[in-house]
Amino acid sequence: MTWGAVGWCAGVLLVLVGMPLAARGRLPERVATHWSGAGKPDGSMPLWAAALFPALVWAVLALGVTLGLWRAGRGARAALHGWAGLSLLAGGIFLVGGQASVVRANLDRSDWREAGSVTGWVVATIVAAAAVGTVVWLAARRESAAQGRAEDGPTMDIPEGQRLVWLSRMSNPWLRATSAVTGLVALTAVVAAVGGLVSPHRALTLMAPFALVSVLVLGCASVQARVSEEGLKVSFGPFGWPARHWAVRDIESARVEQRTPAQVGGWGYRLSGMGTTVMLRRGECLVIRARGKDFAVSVDDAERGAALLNSLGASCPR
Repeated sequence: MTWGAVGWCAGVLLVLVGMPLAARGRLPERVATHWSGAGKPDGSMPLWAAALFPALVWAVLALGVTLGLWRAGRGARAALHGWAGLSLLAGGIFLVGGQASVVRANLDRSDWREAGSVTGWVVATIVAAAAVGTVVWLAARRESAAQGRAEDGPTMDIPEGQRLVWLSRMSNPWLRATSAVTGLVALTAVVAAVGGLVSPHRALTLMAPFALVSVLVLGCASVQARVSEEGLKVSFGPFGWPARHWAVRDIESARVEQRTPAQVGGWGYRLSGMGTTVMLRRGECLVIRARGKDFAVSVDDAERGAALLNSLGASCPR
């Protein structure tokens, strides 16, 4: 599992245990944990059990996903990444949303039998978990398809008449971890508001900046570069959007350079005296000169991509 997944698992575990304990002064000794079809509470647990039971369910789920990936072969592991992300994200959101619903229903009640209904909040949680699961699954399918094209793509030695394609992907696990952590903070603020622990206004003040940072960092955490007869296309994020495109006729030259984060001003999408650089790891970068400006992206096999661009440019009328 990546550091982002580890951070997500630890964060969800902390929220599941910490939320009811943080509100223990406003909760009864036993809290309602089960409701009848009519929306009336008909089952309860001690507060400590209500805090630990969903955490135990989450620990079993996370451990099962980890063991499944560890025992799978290399090829099968790549295919299982989509299912792993779907299980962890959707499962975490469902459990956290459910825990928030339980805390909110029991908040400021003297007895668990007086707890309010959780039906509306549980339905909203299921919808949110399903929506996030769908997004993760689509992103995983896109990444899997891109990897397949990269492995099966043509090389420089291609019979005449065949289409030339070069494809390379790169991701930064630390940026993905940062996105996961900031996203978890935003989710925690929402959950705290749903659970009634903080006011919606205060939760929005915390949630908005962390959610924005999470989305922006995730967009810069991975990149895909594709060279074909149409030119160079650089796509960002798990969905390949946004993307930048240069036609072959607009590319003056292509080369390979060794660059470091210190030279370009840090990680991610950087603007410096060296032009624009998408810096995901130090080392070789594919650099193009187009419209009088330099653009660089840190990807593997950059030399082959540069060679193909130069070959296409030499045969393209200006």
